[in-house]
Amino acid sequence: MSTFLITGGAGFIGSHLAERLLELGQKVVILDDLSSGSVKNIAHLRSNRDLEFVAESVMDRGILYELVDVADIVVHLAATVGVLNIIDSPVTTIQNNVGGTEAVLNAAAKKKKKVIVASTSEVYGKSRHPLFREDGDLVFGPTSKWRWSYASSKVVDEFLTLAYWREYRVPTLIVRLFNTIGPRQTGRYGMVVPRFLRQAMSGQNLSVFGTGEQTRCFTYVLDVVEWLLLLAANDQAVGEVFNLGNPEEVSINELARRIIAMIGSRVGVDYVTYAEAYEKGFEDMERRVPDISKVNRLTRYEPRYSLDESLRLTRDWFVAEKILEESAAFQYSPPVPSVRQQASSEGHG
Repeated sequence: MSTFLITGGAGFIGSHLAERLLELGQKVVILDDLSSGSVKNIAHLRSNRDLEFVAESVMDRGILYELVDVADIVVHLAATVGVLNIIDSPVTTIQNNVGGTEAVLNAAAKKKKKVIVASTSEVYGKSRHPLFREDGDLVFGPTSKWRWSYASSKVVDEFLTLAYWREYRVPTLIVRLFNTIGPRQTGRYGMVVPRFLRQAMSGQNLSVFGTGEQTRCFTYVLDVVEWLLLLAANDQAVGEVFNLGNPEEVSINELARRIIAMIGSRVGVDYVTYAEAYEKGFEDMERRVPDISKVNRLTRYEPRYSLDESLRLTRDWFVAEKILEESAAFQYSPPVPSVRQQASSEGHG
């Protein structure tokens, strides 16, 4: 049995990774301050004796050092997420991303613990390559455009991660995630698929930003989880950067059409300018398609979930959640203790 420390483990991707690790008989420690994650995401796991949940930030170095010390592998997922957060809070975005990653790497350096750092396809910026390769150039806009603060902070994260391997021989690797989707993802921070699903299911027109002709590739969360596990187990991945994504490309207009048809809702599309949705002068990428040949060669794993299947599975979760929310509205629930009280009383403090 290995012990995995997942920072941001109560979030969308982290909760799925924790669930899969526990299924495989591994021990999981989750460190999450719940700024964007939720106890609800891991509620079904809390009775498992191999799970420990600590409701604190990676910036609390005392706690972080203790948890890294007992871990065999660290998966660093904690970060500021979502375009809306990035636009509204650029200082917090940069501090959380760079400071959090540096703290994790510094803690791991003491005993050379393996660290997987989650980066993003955003680092490719305005690159015009038809396929984004890990060794390709990264092209950003000016620093006056806050849209690029997130991508820039993640590039610094990547440099730090690789520097800790080169200079201190801390076994690190980087994964660049391409629009991961699935159950437990919310549209709270601007993610397009959950936002579209909620609008269609509530009978609202779907809000498409820009022209809708920009294209993206969406990856089901369980494909990402399997890649993470395979890379964690392979020492050849150390010191490398990997794209994790499904190359199936779709325009945002086509995505909206598929979701409307799948929900069976008689709604349309409202086009919203970037200035209205975000800020004046907002810049976006026209295409974002991953070259995944590098990770395929090493892991022999390719995405198993098509876009349509991923959307159906995500829709089914939204339907189930809506039913639960509606039924819960008619039930009395006693006061719930704070997260820290729960953690202490259940042995997760």
